[in-house]
Amino acid sequence: MSRRKPPRRGRKALISLLVTGALAGAGAALWFLWWPSDDTAPSALTVRYRTGAPATGAVARPWLEVVNTSDKAVDLSDVTLRYYYSADDGSVYASNCVQTSLGCSHVTQKTVTAHDAVPHADHYLEVGFRQATGTLAPGGSTKGIGLQLYRVDHGRLDQDNDHSFDAGDTTYTPSKRVTAYLGGALVWGEEPNGETPAPGGSAAPGRAAVAGAPAPPAPPKGVLFDDFDYSGPGDPALAAHGWVVRTGEGGPGIKDTWSKDGVSFPAGEDATTAQVLQLRAETDGTAKGTRQSEFHRARGTVFEGTLVARVHLDDKPTSGRDGDHIAESFFTISPDHTSKKYSELDYEYLPNGGWGAYGPRLDTTSWRDSATNDRVTKSRITKLGGWHTMVITTHGGRTTYSLDGRELFTNGSKYSPREPMTVNFSTWFIDLPFRGAGARTWDMKVDWLYYQADRAMSGEDARKAVAGLTADGTHYVDTLTKP
Repeated sequence: MSRRKPPRRGRKALISLLVTGALAGAGAALWFLWWPSDDTAPSALTVRYRTGAPATGAVARPWLEVVNTSDKAVDLSDVTLRYYYSADDGSVYASNCVQTSLGCSHVTQKTVTAHDAVPHADHYLEVGFRQATGTLAPGGSTKGIGLQLYRVDHGRLDQDNDHSFDAGDTTYTPSKRVTAYLGGALVWGEEPNGETPAPGGSAAPGRAAVAGAPAPPAPPKGVLFDDFDYSGPGDPALAAHGWVVRTGEGGPGIKDTWSKDGVSFPAGEDATTAQVLQLRAETDGTAKGTRQSEFHRARGTVFEGTLVARVHLDDKPTSGRDGDHIAESFFTISPDHTSKKYSELDYEYLPNGGWGAYGPRLDTTSWRDSATNDRVTKSRITKLGGWHTMVITTHGGRTTYSLDGRELFTNGSKYSPREPMTVNFSTWFIDLPFRGAGARTWDMKVDWLYYQADRAMSGEDARKAVAGLTADGTHYVDTLTKP
């Protein structure tokens, strides 16, 4: 249900302040400030907003810009923004960062239930900035910060019920329905309960800070992290964050059956909050009725260091009869499969076996050349249905595979990586021996991925690092050195 919003107070005015030097001939500087015309003094900060999505749809796309309208430099780690919305049907919401010149690794986001909820504002998206993000000089701007807000159950949104949404703001406009805090004190906008900054744009005297807990530290160097908060396989944040949903031709498995339809981001273990990456393979026993799924990095990302993923493996199909020769894979591979420095490191779980061998079986394999089958491998008969922490460490001329803190297999330098590789997750069928058994589906899930370049670390240390990042409201980090 839509509702009428009260008109904005004042109008936009671009104020030019001409500051003349004290000494004759010292020159002048022109300082531009965004200053709503009905205020007697500028706020310390101004938030400009535009919407990138219609009122109804799968996602909200608020774009926010912070302008320093004070006469002092502002450290962005002291700045917090709140975008207010109403949770449709009581749904849980999630968010991600699509684009910013600051780098999405520096932007924190939390969806919060409002303590003093009012109609059209029972929740808010709180946006912050990690330490070392940078400072804004007087008159400086963050430029646009592109965000997405969506339901974890992937239902449709009605933004007309959202306090901060304005369908008319399709270009950047100062919006007092998005509040800004400096050092935890309200300095811009009007909270849904009517609270405003003190005259002059500063915090009300004696008022306790209401936002902006100490900013988390700068993102760690040499890290790739993702906990897969995305709205679907077509989410523009996927490409922005370096991910590709495979739809191309080729193998392995049943050739030319790769489909984006099998890639989704449902709610996690508690079915309400954190999301997971899900890869579904389905078949009716025919090539025409088969769909396989793969999700991978767009370029070579990992080399020396430690790669960790928390993965849910299936022993039985999600639906239909059991028995398929399904492969659930977590692996790294050279982007160019004909490279003279070809490198590949694989985990493959085969709950029903395959290639003439019985299951359930976990294969760990390091490849030097796929064309000549030059590899070293170790197989382990084991049933692994459920969640597991899978680790691949390449350090000191050795590559080690570990599962849930237990070392499985180690190889020497000959079969260790010789060039950067992509990271891949896939679910696929080795063959189709069972026709006429009806449709069946298999699901593999990934909770998070964490890669630390150039050093060894345990799966438990990676888990602790992930817990710290997610607690800070960080869902994606990429601080790897770019080629």
